[in-house]
Amino acid sequence: MKRAVLFGATGFVGSYILQELLQHPDYEQVIAVVRKDLDRKDPRLKTIIADQQSLPAHKEALAGDDIFIAIGTTKKKTPDQREYYAIDHGYPVLAASLAREKGATALFLVSAVGANPDARVFYTRTKGEAERDILALDFAHTHIFRPSIIMGERPEHRPMEKMLVAACHVLNPFIAGSLQRYRGIPAIDIAKAMINAANRPAEKVRIYEWADMHALL
Repeated sequence: MKRAVLFGATGFVGSYILQELLQHPDYEQVIAVVRKDLDRKDPRLKTIIADQQSLPAHKEALAGDDIFIAIGTTKKKTPDQREYYAIDHGYPVLAASLAREKGATALFLVSAVGANPDARVFYTRTKGEAERDILALDFAHTHIFRPSIIMGERPEHRPMEKMLVAACHVLNPFIAGSLQRYRGIPAIDIAKAMINAANRPAEKVRIYEWADMHALL
């Protein structure tokens, strides 16, 4: 039986990760680090109310085996690049570092297709730098998931994203070869792929794009 620590449980992908963890027989406890109460009751769920600034004070409560990080924002929500970088780079790296200090051995990160620390585009460079700095922490297993368009029904109104998701439903079958990485993938499938990977983490480092995640379902 394992303990999981989840960062980003209230997000689109994170909410599905939480759902899958609480249904999985291999986890005796799920620790969800959130900024506000989840208003969810489960005997295996422990909630820690914290943000990036207060998280170090909760380090002792972050002891777990598997760490899941699904933290992220959008350009629309966070137009200031310094704030964006703090959320998409600073917070995931801090969370991973603290969990590593408490003995975690495996980390599973939601990143993004095209992530590259040397990219010219700020947003893909930020994701790439987060990957790079988390890999430097040297977990026994670091598995990174790089979705493109994340499909599914979001609670917030995102008309442009809905158009992209609708397009993915039509175009996915025609996106082949090396371009498969750009296929849309449902948030629930990302979560299921991550949980399945967590229960067979053979490689020390593994990058998952669309085909790799699909193969885990």
